[in-house]
Amino acid sequence: MRSLASIVLGFESIVLALVTPVMISVADVRPAVAVPVCLGLAVLAIISAGLLRFRAGYVLGSVVQVGAVGLGFVVPVMFVLGAAFAGFWVAAIVLGRRIEEAKKAHEQLGSAAPTSSRES
Repeated sequence: MRSLASIVLGFESIVLALVTPVMISVADVRPAVAVPVCLGLAVLAIISAGLLRFRAGYVLGSVVQVGAVGLGFVVPVMFVLGAAFAGFWVAAIVLGRRIEEAKKAHEQLGSAAPTSSRES
């Protein structure tokens, strides 16, 4: 689960950083506002990727998703991109849990299997 979620956050941090010049040039947002907001969210995404071994990493990652969708009020295309990354985020968590459960079940089956030894 952690690896899928960190991949989503890594790519999202790149997109969030690239939104900064779009906010400045297209949406006419002052650089003093756009830089801290967009790059702040990008840094939060990277920090949350590093904290994914703890529950706080997932909470912070969810906050990043809300912030990314919220940027849509300034740059409307971010509604689409933010929703896409939020969907990837949820999918990474759900699929990651399923993969972990399948691995545990496979390990239990492997350890419960009788060992056969050939004696000659």
